[in-house]
Amino acid sequence: MKTIDSIPVSKIQRASKLVSTGAKVGVNYLKYYGDKLVSTEIEAKERLNKNNAEDIYDGLKQLKGSALKVAQMLSMEKSILPQAYVEKFSLAQFSVPPLSPPLVLKTFKNYFGKSPNDIFDSFNSTSVNAASIGQVHIAEKDGKKLAVKIQYPGVAQSIASDLAMVKPIAMSMFNIKGKDSDKYFKEVEGKLLEETNYRLEISQSKEIAEACSHISNLLFPQYYEELSSDRIITMDYMEGEHLSEFTAYNTDQEKANKLGQALWDFYMFQIHKLKKVHADPHPGNFLISKKGELIALDFGCMKTIPDQFYIPYFELAETKNINNPEYFVSKLYELEILREDDSKEELAFFTDMFHEMLSLFTQPFHKEYFDFSDANFFGKIAELGERYSKNTELRKMNGNRGSKHFIYINRTFFGLYNLMFDLKAQNIKINNFKNL
Repeated sequence: MKTIDSIPVSKIQRASKLVSTGAKVGVNYLKYYGDKLVSTEIEAKERLNKNNAEDIYDGLKQLKGSALKVAQMLSMEKSILPQAYVEKFSLAQFSVPPLSPPLVLKTFKNYFGKSPNDIFDSFNSTSVNAASIGQVHIAEKDGKKLAVKIQYPGVAQSIASDLAMVKPIAMSMFNIKGKDSDKYFKEVEGKLLEETNYRLEISQSKEIAEACSHISNLLFPQYYEELSSDRIITMDYMEGEHLSEFTAYNTDQEKANKLGQALWDFYMFQIHKLKKVHADPHPGNFLISKKGELIALDFGCMKTIPDQFYIPYFELAETKNINNPEYFVSKLYELEILREDDSKEELAFFTDMFHEMLSLFTQPFHKEYFDFSDANFFGKIAELGERYSKNTELRKMNGNRGSKHFIYINRTFFGLYNLMFDLKAQNIKINNFKNL
């Protein structure tokens, strides 16, 4: 894979890169209008989406940092984005062009004050894994194989300006309006800043690994604070393949069920017992060991769940509450889905919309065991998302809905559901975490 010798760091450099990317998208639209004259609308639109996805991703992967992280987050919105974008943006999870070896050595010395060869017995300056915020290298010390994650230069300093540049796109995509929209972007900005604090990530990683060490078929690396810094993390190198690589060929249903139960128990234990959850459940953050165990990585994005959100959110996971109109509406107000300034039309529309969504989305919690390989269930979720994304009535209304906590909790559940479906996990005991 081609390496990168420099990353645009200043606000002007990064803005210029986005402008040039926007110009390419403009050219793609001109081609699209001509293409429609000689092709069907569907064929022309597919080519437009493919070209735009490629050009946008190519621009973002050179910026890295929060701009690329947003693409990674959007890749999980399979019911909102066209497939071409999902496929391209999902590369941000664990497959982006790495920094060149000379830039790696320079960056490491800037962060640590020493070169890697002064610290480790051996250090491979060629990356084995590159994602949106940092890349991983293999090192050895005292006979132990280690993974060293190095943050890209300038990432932490560019978060606010990057988000300001992508804010108009996000507001348009999710139909966010109104004076309170900043609370959502502040939530994302805060989490992205936390993800660049590698000391915090080490602390969170050790905390979760200790709290969840009793869960069957689940492994964590050990972290080494003395070999880490604010922008460098050193941990055990864990042997395994990415979850998406495993699911591409696996036909062992028993192994899929075992991994699915471990993954589900891991998340339910965090959410219900710790009230703090690993809010970045994408395939790049999980490995499958040769023994068929789940390895959890990267705890930079952790979401604390306050009681004022947790209680009404999970009360609406119960069938009796969803089907009690008065109670249901009261909880929608508590979760800031309904607003005091809503018109009668808005109250009726969003009450019906969320009743339909929650009735479907909470189905796993209504059963003792659930089959996450059920294509019909996931097909309904995709159909529902697509239908509302195209709803002209919704576009006329203020899409600024829900507590800021929805952003990462919904991201967690959508990501978890997708991973469970990818595994084709069956016969999953939903409340098994209560016995852990």
